[in-house]
Amino acid sequence: MILKSKAKPGRPVGVKKSPPPVQSLYRGLALLEKISEASSGVLLSDLAEQVKLPASTAHRLLNTLEGQGFVRREQGSELWFVGTTGFKVGNGFLASRDFVRQAKPFMQQLVEQVGETCNLSVLQGGKAVLIAQEQCSEMMRMMVPLGSGSPLHASGVGKAILAGLPEEERELQIESLVLSEITPWTIVSKQQFKESIQCSAQQGWALDDQEHAIGLRCIAACLFDEEARPLAAISVSGPLARIDDERVIWLGEQVKLSAQAITEFIGGRWKG
Repeated sequence: MILKSKAKPGRPVGVKKSPPPVQSLYRGLALLEKISEASSGVLLSDLAEQVKLPASTAHRLLNTLEGQGFVRREQGSELWFVGTTGFKVGNGFLASRDFVRQAKPFMQQLVEQVGETCNLSVLQGGKAVLIAQEQCSEMMRMMVPLGSGSPLHASGVGKAILAGLPEEERELQIESLVLSEITPWTIVSKQQFKESIQCSAQQGWALDDQEHAIGLRCIAACLFDEEARPLAAISVSGPLARIDDERVIWLGEQVKLSAQAITEFIGGRWKG
């Protein structure tokens, strides 16, 4: 007996059609994301323009979000900020990622050892997103809000995560990147970038040499999970005036040792 599929033409058997997005929810989340990116607040008119909505629609959605505590409006200035509920939801991400808490003592130790700011980032939405930071005591130091994203091709943490991938997967990731020029030192050649990442994979650490911000160097190494896959990246960053070529190599080794220690402490498998 021959069984005939009842599936509609053009749709594979067993594959369900994805439901359409709830438009108001989609728009509300887009507004919340834009507000979270503006540390000094953002006006309704600017928000509406950024998400391409009529001001009246944006205002209605913001009122709903405000009622639930996701956003708040500063009286007088009419600027919108993330509210207490939004903060709790964002903080819940860190709480669910236990390795962040476990990595903190290692980050503090690294700051004491090298005298530079230490950062912890994860891969999210095609960017390296900062989720934890330990500041050094130097007058000149990097200060970036948690949640900030950096392009993979122009950040030490992004390069370290790419270098930690299996070679075939790394090639696919690099091919999908747009190597936009951010500073005169940003690598925009695919072949040169591949060679740079291959070098990073071999030495166990990656360097952002003024590629994301002029005058700033960042040295990073990958953390791995129990399957030896990239979980996050730890880095130290500081001004070019303090981090010369000779110190870059020393810092690379210290960051790599710290990344290995964290990986082993959280039960990961070091890919050295």
